[in-house]
Formats: sequence, structure tokens, C-alpha cells
Amino acid sequence: MSQSRGAGSRGSRVASPPDTPPMLAEFAGYERGRDLPKLLPLWEWELATPSEAEHTRLLARLRRALRAERQRGLSGHWTYDLARHAQLLRAYRAEVAACSRRREKAGRAPARIIG
Repeated sequence: MSQSRGAGSRGSRVASPPDTPPMLAEFAGYERGRDLPKLLPLWEWELATPSEAEHTRLLARLRRALRAERQRGLSGHWTYDLARHAQLLRAYRAEVAACSRRREKAGRAPARIIG
């Protein structure tokens, strides 16, 4: 008994809104207030990043969490979670893009963020 995968199968992707730039289409479903508290232990005031320094600090925390998750995966640790790893990577990329946009608005060249 084989089951065929129809049009409504789990592997389908949700289309991004038509006015979303192609570069940001990957982050269309990302919402900082909803997604980051599930990934990192953050207080509400840490989610708001009014300054560039605070945004950089948030990126550093995301990088550390991503590095730790990657190490768990490479070592074959039983607590490794592929879904969490993918969510961390998506959040990190979205935050890097937001940081670059913030720097461009301020009239400075985007910083090269190592990731």
C-alpha cells in the first residue's frame, strides 16, 4: 500500500506576498516577537533593539545559539533538533538582513557580519 502525495502534501511551501522583494521572500514568515522567544531565553525588553549596538548583541546571541546547535548536530548528541537548527538559521539570516537595512538607512555601508 503506497500512498501518493497530492497537492496538499506537507512538503509544499507557502508563497510569499507578491510585493515582497525576492531577497526577503525567505523571511516573509519570520516575526521577531513570535519566533525569537521560542529560540532564545529573552526578556521582552531585549526583543526591542532601538540601537545598533543592541541589535549587534542580539546577533551575537543568535550566533552563539546557532554554533551550539551545530556542534550538537555534528557530535550526534541526542538533544540535537534539526527543526530548531533551521529556525535559528532563518532567524539569524532575517536579523542580519534587518541590521543591514538599518545601516543602509543610516547612510553607512553595511557591515560585514560573519556568520
